[in-house]
Formats: sequence, C-alpha cells, structure tokens
Amino acid sequence: MPSFVSARSFLLLLGCTTALADSAFAQSVSSSTPASQAATTPSAAQMDDETSAARSSFGHADDQHGTTTTETSRTGADDITVNAHLERARAALQPSTGATTYNFSRQAIETNPGGDNAGLNTLLLQAPGVAQDSYGQIHIRGDHNEVQFRLDGVALPEGMSVFGQTLMTRFAHSMSLTTGALPSEYGFLQAGVIDINTKNGYSDAGGDVSIYGGARDYFFPSVQFGGHHGKWDWFATGDFVHNRVGIENTTPSFNAIHDLTNQYHFLGHGRYTVDENTRISFTAGVSNAEYQLPNNPGQQRQFANPSFVNSDLSQKLYGNGDSSSLTEHQKEITDFGILSLQKDMGKLSFQTSAVLRYSSLRYSPDPLGDLVYNGIAQRAARSVFSTGTQSDATWQAAKDHTVRFGYQIYVERNVSKSDSTVYPQSGEDADGEAVYSDNPLTIHDGTGRTGWMYGLYAQDEWRPLKNLTINYGLRFDGVDEYTHSKQVSPRLNIVYKPWHGGTFHAGYSRYFTPPPFELVGGTSLNKFANTSAAPGTFQNSNVKAERDHYFDAGFSQTILPGWHASFDAYVKLAKNMIDEGQFGSPVILSAFNYRRGQVHGYEFATDYTRGAFSVYGNFSWSRAIGKDITTAQWNFDPDDLAYASKRWIHLDHDQRWTASAGGSYSFFHRTGHPLRLSATMVYGSGLRADGATPNGASVPQYATFNLSLVQSFKDLFQVPFLKRTQLRLDVTNLFDRTYLLRDGSGIGVGAPQYGLRRTILTGIDQRF
Repeated sequence: MPSFVSARSFLLLLGCTTALADSAFAQSVSSSTPASQAATTPSAAQMDDETSAARSSFGHADDQHGTTTTETSRTGADDITVNAHLERARAALQPSTGATTYNFSRQAIETNPGGDNAGLNTLLLQAPGVAQDSYGQIHIRGDHNEVQFRLDGVALPEGMSVFGQTLMTRFAHSMSLTTGALPSEYGFLQAGVIDINTKNGYSDAGGDVSIYGGARDYFFPSVQFGGHHGKWDWFATGDFVHNRVGIENTTPSFNAIHDLTNQYHFLGHGRYTVDENTRISFTAGVSNAEYQLPNNPGQQRQFANPSFVNSDLSQKLYGNGDSSSLTEHQKEITDFGILSLQKDMGKLSFQTSAVLRYSSLRYSPDPLGDLVYNGIAQRAARSVFSTGTQSDATWQAAKDHTVRFGYQIYVERNVSKSDSTVYPQSGEDADGEAVYSDNPLTIHDGTGRTGWMYGLYAQDEWRPLKNLTINYGLRFDGVDEYTHSKQVSPRLNIVYKPWHGGTFHAGYSRYFTPPPFELVGGTSLNKFANTSAAPGTFQNSNVKAERDHYFDAGFSQTILPGWHASFDAYVKLAKNMIDEGQFGSPVILSAFNYRRGQVHGYEFATDYTRGAFSVYGNFSWSRAIGKDITTAQWNFDPDDLAYASKRWIHLDHDQRWTASAGGSYSFFHRTGHPLRLSATMVYGSGLRADGATPNGASVPQYATFNLSLVQSFKDLFQVPFLKRTQLRLDVTNLFDRTYLLRDGSGIGVGAPQYGLRRTILTGIDQRF
C-alpha cells in the first residue's frame, strides 16, 4: 500500500507539473467560514454585504442563494430580484455561527471527477474529517452515520437506505457540510448537517440530457429541465443507473461475482412566488434501487449434514449451495415530499414546512446458501413512514441582537417482518457441541410501533462589538419510540475577528441524539432458542438516546490573496454512545449503545486560488472509543461483550488519519471551448479490524487518485436551441490500487469489502 508521504509527494508533483485547478472545492473555505459568514448575517438586510466580504476574504464565491440566481438568469429581472431576496432571507434563518462549514459550489461539484454523475459520498470525502466506509457510508468526525440531510433548509427524516445514497449529486445546485459545536437550531442527528440547495428554475434554467458509462456495464442516462414564468419556477431531474459495481467487491479481483444493480432517481421542485415577501414551494423525490449481493467464494459450510446438502433432494429443493453461486438480493425504496411556506415581514421572517418520507428495505436470501453458511435463511423486510413539520423564524430584535426560534415534530411508524428458515437442534455430540436436524423449519416474526420525537429551540445572536459575535441558546428534545427520554441542551458559540482575514471560533454544545427508529426493531429471541440461529446471549435491552458534551475550537487565516488555511480541534464526551453494525446475512444495520464513549481529533485545511488555477488539501486525525455495550446484546459474541464491559475499545469505524486533496486547471477558459483537467486524492489509514482484542487492529492504509478530463464546446452543432456540449473522461483509482475498506472482522462487520479497482467512464452532455 502507498504511504501517506508518497501520496503527498505525488500530489505536489501533480500540482506542479499539470498546473491543476480552476476553482476546485469551495469547501476549502473551512473552519471559520461560518464564523465570518454567519456572524455577520443576522438578517436578510445584511446578507449582501457579507456575501461581498466572504468573496474578498476567501477568494471563493459560494454560488448559492441570490448571488447565483442573479448571475445565471437572463430574463425577468424583477422576478430574479424577488427570488434573490427570498433566498437571502431563507439563508438567514439557519446560520452556522461558530460551527465549521465546508461549502461546495456548483463549480466545485462539476470539477469533482464524475461531476453530477459521481456519488454524493465521493464529493463529501473531499471535506476534512470525512472517512470512507463500505456500502457508500461516510463517517464524520468519528461518528457512525449520525448525518442529517436537509433540502433547502428542511430536514429529511431518517430512511432505510444502506447501500449508496438516496439523494443524488445531480439534485444539488450547491451544498454545504456543517459540523462541530452546532447552534441550537440543529438537533437529532448532529455529527454533520448536509444542506443541499436544490436546483431550481432560476439558477438552473434550461434543459440537459446526458449519457454516461463505460467499464463493468456502466450505463447512466439522465435528463433535467428547469424554467420560470411569471410567479412560477420549476425544476425536475431524473436518472437511471445500471452497472456491476453496486456494492463493494468481497474479493481483490477486478470484477465482483453477482454484483448487478439497477436504480432510478427523481427529484421535482416547483415554487410559486405570491409576492416579493411570500413564496410557496413543493419538492418531491423518489429513489428505487435493486442490488445483487456479491459472493465470496471458498467459504466453509457451517451447518447441516454434508450428505444432505449434496443430495439430489437438497439440489431439487434449494439449488446449489456453493458460496460462489449464491443469489442474495436487496431492494431499497425511498419516497419523500416537502411543502413549504416562506414569509419575510421585515424584522420577522420564517419558513414552515410539512414533510413526509416513506422508506423500505427488503432482503431476499439464497434459500440454501444462507442456511448452510449462516444457519439461517431470512427473508426480511423493514419500513418506516415519517411525517412531521418544521418551522424556523428569525426576529431582528435590536441592532445587535438577532433572535431565532423554531421547532421540529415527527410522527413515525416502523414495521419489521421476517420469515426465517433454520435448523432445529436435535441434540449434542460427545464434546457438547450442538447437533442439528436435516429438516429445516420456518419461523415468522413481525413487529410494528408508532412513535414520535420533537425538538424546540431559541437562540440569540449577539454582537457586543463589531468584531465579536456571541450566539447562545437552548434546545429541548424528546423521543417517545422504543425509548422514552428528553433533555434540555444549552449551546454557546463565540466568534472573534482580531484582525483582517483572521477568525477565532469556539463553542460548546449539549447534544441529545434519539436512537434511529428505523434501525431498532423488536425481535422475539425465544423463537430461535435451540436452533442454528440461536444467539450467544438472550439479553436485548432497548437502545437508548445518546447524550453528549461537545467542545470545538478553531482558527482560520487568509495568508495571501487567494490563499487560506484553517485549523480545528474537537472533543466529544458521550453517554450511551450510539453505534451501528451489520449482524447476520441481511444487510440491515442495527443500532446499539456503548455506556460511555469518547471522540476527539483535529483538522487542518488549506486552499489556494489564482485565476484559472486552484488547489486544496486537508488532513485530519481522530480517535473514537467506547466502553461497555449495554443494549441489543444478543447481536454480539459473549466474549466481545465481556471484554468491552471493562475496557475501552476502538469503534469499528475509527480511522486515525484521513486526508483528501485535489485541484483543476482550465485551458482556453476564456474561449467557447474550455478544456478542464482535474484530479482528487483520498487517503485513509484504515478502519478497524479484530486483532488480539475486539477492533484491536486496522486494515492497511491506502491512497487512491481520480482523474477527470472535460472538454466543452459552445454551439458545437450550430443548432439554435442546442447550447453547450460537453465530453468527459473520468478515471477512478487511476493507479489501480487494490485496497481493503473492511476485512470482514470487527464488531458489527459482515463480509470483506474491497475498494473499486480502476474504472474508466466516458460521457456526453448536451444543454438546450
């Protein structure tokens, strides 16, 4: 595996020899970007000045909200101005004063190899403190999936998706990742808040058709169209994904066995501007994905009499039990809708929204294979239906005081069903080991529960001095689902600008995180007693809400025009720390608690932009540990439970060092046919694996490089209604490194997963 030093050296060489960049990633506006932006944006009236300040200080225009709208729209100047005003008012509802925000502009998204065709996780990996995991998961600052997704400021309830992402990069006009000590308007999931500013009929007017594909049967057509007329604007986009890399390969081979996926996604967005201060919007989305689960050849059968498995009767009833020819499948569906009303009344502005989301997951086993290898072939289905409301308001109480308040309330229905085929125990052998019958039996299990969770907050952004901002507030959260608890959480953030271009920020946040309702299901363990699926222990305490003390501090500085650097450090002290793992054959994550948890680390980021040249880099160090597993104990080996009950252990997703870097350069950028070269790098020191102790080792370090070449043409076909034509070539894992994300060991880890080998994809995109 390449070392971190060699990866860094290669990046420097690449930057010097190819003169990479052209406005790479605006997330390089890091640590104190929110401090400088949010601290000076307490009201819509002040947004214009702050936007200018952010540009001059950091050299990156965050191409979102009213700024982009004004620049990209060509007609209807009055409508554009009104829309820009409402965008600024909405942005002022949810600042991130004192937290750490990384912004991804539309240009940053397009510069990332793959552009809109790339997964959302590949874009987020370019932010500091974001570690890569299997199944498309990411871990932000040592937390497991406690990631909150928002569309235009409205939080989406959690869903059941395990593989990849429900939300596609193509949905986003721009995006931000906010982490650290969050202000009180952010609750429930608080490791990171990903706010997607969706494409709309002003900033993304016109149509676009693209076809993208290449290696491993990759076929990815997409279409989008947006526009505006009078008081209406609209946007819709859809795509279809077909390839043979749906889930990570379980072997180091170039191609996985049994890994086909078919997916389609849709997002529709419509808005009606009643007047210059009132807007109604509706957003709806659909994600439907089917996956084959890759096979892992050469596995040893653990259950059943070999004479039965190889018999004609077994072959007739169940088929081949060879681990290289199993036929496991999983289907994941998500539908959501958001209806919002936004109103600006001068000193008071608000947005109130109604939200609903349905999400389901179905696992179909290989009837014989799962049985003989795992002792259980389980057809499992889970679903969660969530509906709720969110309101946020801003009141300019005085010149130096901006008060914000609001609430979130969700009602959820969780249903879990399974039909399990198992071998009954027929006795014991001379060594006391269980002996199982050759005649399997079926066990049905099903549960359902309705619950709700809620949060209310109030905070005051106070500016006692021109260069000092203090944001303080309270949040009250409660949950009444599988667990019943509540908490009052104080929040305090301080932002200080001692000199031009320099910003300090520090904060403390008390967090309350309800257990993921969709990942907690009641299981009748006694039904599986004396079978091949009997757990090692029958303890099954309910998963509890996590309670944290979170501390964060950092500094950023503009060193030279276009060159910025930042440093951030954080500590989290947790009670009932929530973690997730995959237990058993169905790839369904299950939640559990460590009685105590600790996470701490630091991040460094820098970027430089000059004209068409831009480059960025960051690295982070993190340590996440837990002690004493106190809930959902039946999922664990009794020896692991005993060890962790008295000792600190690494969390399975703990990665000590994480880094990313990249840049781009546009040749002929002042002409109608620019050629853009861009590259990114991701480094990881390795997630945890079992060693002498549970999670006591790590998989080998790795570094991967991605390359992209995009050629654009203006009026290539000389047809009036056809505009820009774009040809692209993307190479993932340029040097074809073989690397492990997981080796199949560790608490809550299933089969091994290897990173994607070199993959070459091409595409054509036509605007109209």
